[in-house]
Amino acid sequence: MRRIAFFTSTRAEYGLLRPLMAEVAARPNLALQVIASGTHLSEAHGATWREIVADGFPIAARVEMAIASDDSEGVALSAAQVLSGVASALARLRPDVLVLLGDRYELLAAAQAAVLARVPIAHIHGGEATEGAIDESIRHAVTKLSHWHFAAAEPYAERIRQMGEAQDRVWNVGAPAMDNIAALDPVPKDDLERFLGLTLRAPAFLVTYHPVTLEEDGGLAAMQALLAALDTGAGSVVITGANADPGANAIRASLQAFADERPDRVVLVESLGARRYLSLMRHVDAVVGNSSSGLLEAPAVGVPTVDIGPRQQGRLRAPSVLHCGESAAEIRQALDTALSAGHRAIAARRESPYGRPGAARRIVDQLSTVNLAARAKPFVDRRCAADA
Repeated sequence: MRRIAFFTSTRAEYGLLRPLMAEVAARPNLALQVIASGTHLSEAHGATWREIVADGFPIAARVEMAIASDDSEGVALSAAQVLSGVASALARLRPDVLVLLGDRYELLAAAQAAVLARVPIAHIHGGEATEGAIDESIRHAVTKLSHWHFAAAEPYAERIRQMGEAQDRVWNVGAPAMDNIAALDPVPKDDLERFLGLTLRAPAFLVTYHPVTLEEDGGLAAMQALLAALDTGAGSVVITGANADPGANAIRASLQAFADERPDRVVLVESLGARRYLSLMRHVDAVVGNSSSGLLEAPAVGVPTVDIGPRQQGRLRAPSVLHCGESAAEIRQALDTALSAGHRAIAARRESPYGRPGAARRIVDQLSTVNLAARAKPFVDRRCAADA
């Protein structure tokens, strides 16, 4: 039996990995191993390990990671914890493959542990570009440490090949998020409102704002401009918690204060869970902030996106995604456009550059058959026009 391990450290990444875990668990020739770390194990971030267990996936290993300190030194020390913890988990679990998704800093530590343990890595969502975050460098580093690559779109697959990866190790499978949307059993609006403790009134916005790790203030000024743009006294605002990147504590405190001062129309929820999050998208007028979910899930659900600042700059965008600068005036203008009848009609077409449902099956089909003995990776030199 082939043992497939998954490393997961955030609610967002787990939501994308969930259909793959279910696909692995359903196949008798495969054994699922879940390594949980990061904010999953933090009560302050919603203790989302409970969601993993509730979904029927036993946690094979827990890797503690200190996330209280969000300065550069604290983040580096947290990554060191992950390296040590994942090394111990791999030695005990002895997986045949480690699956990693995305570009968070703890992912690079997990990848390093796997390389040193001679456990081959399958990487999902490589080849993408996010010019405003350190994730950009981490993503490409993980690509070079990985043996197999599952890209969400053909331009991303081509970029992976451009980095010297062999053609037969790279697949364009689409985004696993499309599987979640296709399989969604939506939570009724009344149940969502009871969970939130808030009646959704138009215009309703679903807001997620993460630190911008290449900006000097971590994106704090831009986040305050966003709150100023939202402070109209009308409609409802549901804010989800920021991830555990450098600068997160200041952003989280400002978001909480904004919600506490406006309890009749604003609520901050650390984690909605994947099902509630996608269900809530169906009942808001726009997804707002700088999360990748505004580019991946929102267009496929049919809701407009206002993407703020440089954090997602470089990613493929559907026509329903509006990009704007970081001033309150620019954000207000983008919100007005998102709420217009013309742009709502564009969003209703549900156009997405990230493929069709079935990514989980396509990925697991490959993981079931790849040659595990082929550990040596050739670097494929590609002839450039300048060399001609």
